[in-house]
Amino acid sequence: MTQTTRHLPIARAEFIALMAMMFATIAFSIDAMLPAMPDIATQLTPLEPTRATLIITSFVLGMGIGTFFTGPLSDAFGRRRIMFLGAGLYIASAAVAWASQSLELMLIARVFQGIGASGPRVVCIAIVRDLFSGREMARILSIVMIIFTIVPAFAPAMGVVIIHFTGWRSIFLAFMIFSLISAVWLGLRLPETLPETNRRPLKIALIVDAVRQMLQHPVVRISIFVQTLSMAMLFSLLMLIQPIYQFVFDKLETFPFWFGAIALSSALSSFLNAMLVVRFGMRRLITIGLAMQIGLSTLVLMTSGSAAGQGFAVFAIWQAFVFFQAGLSIGNLNAIAMEPMGHIAGMAASVIGAISTVLAAVIASPVGLLFDGTIRPLVGTILVLALLAFLLMMYMARVEARAQRA
Repeated sequence: MTQTTRHLPIARAEFIALMAMMFATIAFSIDAMLPAMPDIATQLTPLEPTRATLIITSFVLGMGIGTFFTGPLSDAFGRRRIMFLGAGLYIASAAVAWASQSLELMLIARVFQGIGASGPRVVCIAIVRDLFSGREMARILSIVMIIFTIVPAFAPAMGVVIIHFTGWRSIFLAFMIFSLISAVWLGLRLPETLPETNRRPLKIALIVDAVRQMLQHPVVRISIFVQTLSMAMLFSLLMLIQPIYQFVFDKLETFPFWFGAIALSSALSSFLNAMLVVRFGMRRLITIGLAMQIGLSTLVLMTSGSAAGQGFAVFAIWQAFVFFQAGLSIGNLNAIAMEPMGHIAGMAASVIGAISTVLAAVIASPVGLLFDGTIRPLVGTILVLALLAFLLMMYMARVEARAQRA
């Protein structure tokens, strides 16, 4: 596998921090909303409080839709322009959500906020691919993920603080400030990374051809499916984590602090991945993480009938490993899928993000309906998803072995 690195126009540490902040827009937009769900339900949908969870899924839907378009747009017009366009839409939509007096209007605003957030998400990955390739690209993405995972660790607690002092609507003001800072930072410090000579005209035929190239490449195709399953694990956990803390373990008041402390485990996995990926390779680390997830989920299902105290300890360890395994997998899966697609990096980032996000949301959506007052539906779902992902990674190894022999 060849590895190249173009000259970085800014210091590597600053580049990584900027990419992490851009990518963290997604996590902040989702996780900071979790503590606001009860207040939103009380004020905007008191007769049907479960509809408040649509605040999360509507954002994910918009993100999945927007992700498909931001890549080809950035390939045609450059990374910076699309980043600024996405940030502008994100900020405007957050302002509408802040002022909304009905849940319906807020959901529409959240869809457009998700579309806007897809700009930083896709542009971040495309910029990294513009400047790096091979295992060095995986290393950079892993370091970005380390910083990125700090945001979901602290976002719920930040949401609690904002709600306590200024009310839940101020969370949308925090979104606006966060996006404005990242856009100004990029505008002032990072030049365009895609030269005009390397841009692809925005033509339907070229977009269709790019999608065909990706879906015909077996390793890229498998990587997308495995990333879909990995993201479905996270979405399933996010959908049920608060009800589990509230109704199974009676820890709703301390939920943001447990969530934050446990979410930091994914930062540890990204740190380990950054150290190990060059030596052992991306596919092997992903496969090991999935195998461990299968074993631990099986153990948790077997012990889920324990007393409440012991049950929570086991569940907390398992929850930490779900985050740990995500940190070990998603960055590597992006790198594997992007490696053969350097000539269409923006489009590739869009297709990978759009397919994996939308399908993961579809897979995870019914999980909330399975909640029966225990942790079994969630753990069982993640066990099945991890098993499918593991089998696909084993198949990827066979595909790569055949390619090497050919």
